[in-house]
Amino acid sequence: MAADAQPYPVSITGELEEPLSRWVWLFKWLLLIPHYIILALLLVAFAVLWVIALFAILFTGRYPRVIFDYNVGVLRWSWRVGFYSYQALGTDKYPPFSLRAGDYPADLQVEYPERLSKGMVLIKWWLLAIPHYLIVGMFNGGWGPRNSGLILIMVIISAVILLFTGRYNRDLYDFIIGMNRWTLRVIGYAALMTDRYPPFRLSE
Repeated sequence: MAADAQPYPVSITGELEEPLSRWVWLFKWLLLIPHYIILALLLVAFAVLWVIALFAILFTGRYPRVIFDYNVGVLRWSWRVGFYSYQALGTDKYPPFSLRAGDYPADLQVEYPERLSKGMVLIKWWLLAIPHYLIVGMFNGGWGPRNSGLILIMVIISAVILLFTGRYNRDLYDFIIGMNRWTLRVIGYAALMTDRYPPFRLSE
């Protein structure tokens, strides 16, 4: 119970910036093509470094700090792009080309773990995380190439409301951010960044 009272080591922020354009969301996919290209390359490096980190933790119990900071930066960049685009549509401010924290309405932070379990590193990212994978799969449409996840469906509904009213429905926004928070906590856990099991909740 005491552990549950502590903030989870993986945290995100997403500040809804209104007023939002009623129609810019229609073209954000086009504006983000440079980000998508760079992120594809960054994620390849992320995957390679994840394997290196796994063996480092297995033998030393520590996540190499340089690799940790890079991988957190990739997750941060990805979240900012998602927040701007179709994971949230929370801002019209174009995301920066940066791994670092900074002045942007969306951010991601992960508390650096001084020690990690050598044994859990072999099972937590696949076996222990299976219940969460089932849930975030529904959030993100992970069960087939034609399936739309709940996040995208809720974002599209919010975008249509925005188009006709000029406002973002706040209840839908909180629900969307909660699903993204859950997803990114699971990613952080699967990326070996913490031994704390992700909570089954949308809230902080």
